[in-house]
Amino acid sequence: MTLTEELSAWASTLQLADVPGRVVEIAKSQLLSQLAAARAGAGHPAGRAVISAFGPPLQADPKQSACVLAGLTSWLHFDDTAYAGHISNSTATVPIAYAHALGLDGRGLLTSMITANECASRVTAAATLGPFRGQSATHTHVTGAVSGRLRSENRPADRWVAAFGMAFGIPPRMLAPGFLNSDAKVLSAFTPVRAGLDACDAALAGLAGAPDILEHPQGFLSRFSTVPLPEAVTLGLGERWHTETLSFKMHPGGPGIDSAVDCAIELHRELGEREIAGITDVLVHASLYTVVVDRQTAPYVDGPDSPVSALVFSTPYTVATTLLNGELTPADFAAPRVHEPRRWELAAKIRLTEDRGMTRDSFLCEVPFGEALRQAGPRAATWLTEFGGPGLVELVGEIPPPSVDFTQASKVTGARVVVTLADGSTRERRLDIPIGAVGPDTRARHAELVREKFLSTGGAKSVADAVADLEHASAREVAELLETALLTP
Repeated sequence: MTLTEELSAWASTLQLADVPGRVVEIAKSQLLSQLAAARAGAGHPAGRAVISAFGPPLQADPKQSACVLAGLTSWLHFDDTAYAGHISNSTATVPIAYAHALGLDGRGLLTSMITANECASRVTAAATLGPFRGQSATHTHVTGAVSGRLRSENRPADRWVAAFGMAFGIPPRMLAPGFLNSDAKVLSAFTPVRAGLDACDAALAGLAGAPDILEHPQGFLSRFSTVPLPEAVTLGLGERWHTETLSFKMHPGGPGIDSAVDCAIELHRELGEREIAGITDVLVHASLYTVVVDRQTAPYVDGPDSPVSALVFSTPYTVATTLLNGELTPADFAAPRVHEPRRWELAAKIRLTEDRGMTRDSFLCEVPFGEALRQAGPRAATWLTEFGGPGLVELVGEIPPPSVDFTQASKVTGARVVVTLADGSTRERRLDIPIGAVGPDTRARHAELVREKFLSTGGAKSVADAVADLEHASAREVAELLETALLTP
């Protein structure tokens, strides 16, 4: 069997009863978190433009609805990630759209989401050691769209294989200038979701795709990865639940800033307004990944005129905003707040430096890269050298074997924020796992954290209550909670 044949055979027959209860609970939190992201996105000027151009998040055509939801949830980096990828912009949004259109009950919606999670994260993991990461890995959403829709529609495995073959025959590819320096980023999930759904239409009409499109010597993995991991697509199906690696975004903003923002919240609580006004220097210690992302983004950050697509990646802007206000919200990436001079004055005092220990820790934990390195084994040196030079191979050292499962997975993307005050004294905070990122704390209280996130966007308590009991919800109740969540300001 080819990779898509084996994956499709498993995914097309997955039932909620096959999924451990702890994984189902995480998927419920994922749904509520993405509903929050959609609400936040719809309130942003770019989100309002998406709705003006393409219609509301729930509409008669589920394909159009899924694309709009993908655009709304991805724009502000308020979306949820897993090992591997920013999966939720397709793996939650497509099942939401089709559950509403097809009249799925709560069990049906959860089954479609979990199935899509498992497929999208596995294909993304297979290409993780390559040039496309995070939201730039648009192929994540091709997979999420195909699997989220076809599981919702209960289609047979052969149609999955055809759709995957069609979609990955012409995969979308991101270009950095468009992604970081224009509003094209709002289409970063929208466009690949559309491509995946179009491939479904083609497959359902009888058109065929190449069944070996992923692993073919000239196929997808050969072009989209430096160190292909084809084994990641099917390893441990039904045992290694990638849904269990979900991290929930508690603040908008790009990868790597979360721990620094959490530290800045604590520092704001400690410092008074007078001390904050007298800050002379802020040094943010972080891993290489955070430093690289900020370095790539910095040329596009130019004060209040910065494109939002770059601003969400800016450590100086996000940390300055949080130090001043004690929080970072979607409104901080739009006028009038983005034009406040004091934000930019403080941002100019913020420096970023690599902490080599944090870099090593980030590569040895499972998420976002460690599990891929474990599966690659000695082959990982090629990608590590490409990403950070020969010294990174030496720093990471001996790589552990692949995980049997993800019950103890963690995302160690730490930060230490050191603030120097006018009198020369310093205050600092350190956090290794961001609040909401996968790890012991999030496993214990993800439902509480995500409920807080949803309510902070103005979401109704009735929706949060309904999602908590989603597996018992009827089709009518699912439709009502989605409409309340997405169509009520």
